[in-house]
Amino acid sequence: MSEADGVQVPIHPSPLHTVPRVGVGVFVVRRSDGKFVVGTRLSSHGRGMLQLPGGHLELHESLEACAAREVVEETGIRLDAGSLTYLTATNDVFPDGKHYVTLFMRGYVPDGVEPVAMEPDKCASWTWASWDELRKAEGKFLPLENLFRTRQGFTPSS
Repeated sequence: MSEADGVQVPIHPSPLHTVPRVGVGVFVVRRSDGKFVVGTRLSSHGRGMLQLPGGHLELHESLEACAAREVVEETGIRLDAGSLTYLTATNDVFPDGKHYVTLFMRGYVPDGVEPVAMEPDKCASWTWASWDELRKAEGKFLPLENLFRTRQGFTPSS
């Protein structure tokens, strides 16, 4: 216990963040077949897990701007922020204590556009997957796992 202004305050190790962080995951959908971009995480947080392009919402950034920025940074695909749609969110508490609220967005790309691993230290490659393929896949990053677990009947095209 420590005393501040005459009030005893318990001393606990300070967590990395005292409030949840906001993450954005983007379904980059190909119009012709409804498949979307997925990759395998290489960073220490969720290493080896399947992920969507995405990242952290920056201070004062709109969801659409964040989604467009993260997609181009990670895949080289340019999405018009005006064409992005909010889909749903998950509440993700990781075993290591990290806590995120993940906002899922959707943007469409025409046929012939291919993702490139722009940050090979974070994701070795990107590929196209269907909703059913992702649903059946093992090793999904927690926000995707929670999306399937808590949003019964959800699809990125609905």
